[in-house]
This record gives sequence, C-alpha cells and structure tokens, in this order.
Amino acid sequence: MCYGHDGMAALRRSVDRRSLLRGSLATLAGVGLAASGVGATAASATIHSTGRHHVPPGLISIQLWTVRDALWGSPGYDATLTHLARIGYPRVELALGYFGRTAAQLRQFLDGIGIKASSSHDGISADTAGLEQKIQNAVTLGQQFMVVPYLYSESADEWKRWAEQMNVEAAAARAAGLRYGYHNHAHEFTIDLGGGKRPWDVLTAELDPKLVHLEVDLYWAVTGGINSGDGVADPEGFTLDVIRSAPQRVLQYHVKDRDASTGDMADLGTGMIDFARIFREHSVLEYIVENDTPDVTPQQTAEVGYRYLRKLRY
Repeated sequence: MCYGHDGMAALRRSVDRRSLLRGSLATLAGVGLAASGVGATAASATIHSTGRHHVPPGLISIQLWTVRDALWGSPGYDATLTHLARIGYPRVELALGYFGRTAAQLRQFLDGIGIKASSSHDGISADTAGLEQKIQNAVTLGQQFMVVPYLYSESADEWKRWAEQMNVEAAAARAAGLRYGYHNHAHEFTIDLGGGKRPWDVLTAELDPKLVHLEVDLYWAVTGGINSGDGVADPEGFTLDVIRSAPQRVLQYHVKDRDASTGDMADLGTGMIDFARIFREHSVLEYIVENDTPDVTPQQTAEVGYRYLRKLRY
C-alpha cells in the first residue's frame, strides 16, 4: 500500500488519465483480458533476460492496493481475488481491510480459491489490545509477514520513537511465529534530519535486526536515490547499496517500475528499472507486484506483472 507524500503526488498525476480509460474498460474486469490488449502490453515489456535464474513462481505476490479500484467497485472483492488466482498468483499482500469478513472468514474464502494471504500492510498499533488483535488476525490468516507500510516525519526523535515501537511489536510478532517488517518510500532517503542524517539512517540504526526485516520498494528506492541526487548516475546501484548496507535483512521486494521520462510508476517491464540486476545481487522470500497507478486497468496491471516476473531471467 504505497501511499504517502510522494505516492499521492504520483496518484494525482495519473487520475485524469485513468478516469478517461475506466469507463470504456470497466466491462473487461475479470474476463477477456487477452482481447483487452494484455498480450500487446506484455509483448512490449522489456525483459532483462541475462541469466539462468528465475523468480520461483511460489514466491510471486501482489499488493492489493494495486487493484483497489476493482475491489471497491466493479467487479468487487471476490471476483477480483478469484481473477488473481486464475492469473496464477499463489499469494497476496493484504491492504484495505477484510471487506466485511472476519479474519477466519477471509481465510476460508482465500483457501477456497487457492490463494494465501502471506503478508499484510498494517500501521503501528495504537495500544496493546490493537497489537494483539493485529497479530491474532495475521495468525488466523496464516501469514508469514506483517509490514508497517508508511511513516513520515521531519523529526529524528519521532523516527526513533517509531523504531522503538516497532521493535516492541516485532518481538510480539516473532513470539507468534510472524516476521515483522518496514516498507520504504522515497522520503526516507531525501529528508534532512540534521547532521547529515536521513530517516533511513535513523531507522536502520534503531530497528533491531534480529526482530525487524525490510520490505524494499524498488520504485521508491530508485526514486529516492534520484531525488536525493545520490543515485542519479546509477539508480540500481544506489538501491543495491541500500540493500547491502542495512543491518536488517531484506526479505521482501515491492516490484514496481518507473517511467524513464516522467518518473511516474509504470507497469512492470515498461519502465527503466533493471530488476534482473537487482535480483541477481540479492534474492528475497517474496516478490510483490505493485503499481499504485495502473497503466490501463488494475486487472491488466496484475496480469502484466505476473507474466513479467515469470519470464524474467537473471
């Protein structure tokens, strides 16, 4: 669920384009994607096939924020999740709640269509009761991961306080058999907290690497490097430095492309990011397709993303 300061700007830039397309393409939701142009879009994607390794199919997931318009509107939650299963996704990363179901009821539905909720985006809990409920829900759903999706502050002390809270939550999650992580945006690499420190420096210094892992959003890491000036010459190299230098383990990726000319988010394979280079240097336990602003329809973005990761060699 990649929203926030930079994310909302990207969302606003694309909303007019998406609104124009939505009316004519709404009837394609969940059916007839080949006829809708998925094949043509996938064919135009750039596949950096440079090696013999591939993303294990069982580790491919999708962040449900990508398909939120389809979940909220047409064709709805059940049809959209069923369509993701038909595409081939074995996993999803939950966001936006359970759409009227309890965790147990959602687990039953997902089991029935053959998809696992392996991860979720959840904010830091307001109190102990909230934390206990969040963990219980994740256990009921059979999750492997739970991830804090977004924090923003220009105060170093606030980032330190959040890190302390996350360490406490992560210890409780670990006791329940869950892995607890943090998901980045671009501002962690661009905000000047004083003394040459940025939020990413504070977080990675304060988060307990024995308890907290990182879910690196590759679009936002690349964008953070470009916006800060530190990664202009080599955005993927900057991202790899972020991954290598963190004391915490990077266990999940958000795999999201970047338009070379506008800097906006793009469907996988249509942008500038050399994912093969990154994957070759560091593999993870989950590769999560995401595009906050789908190029045509959420369903098409989901299919293009899955096909891209299945074909990619590195």
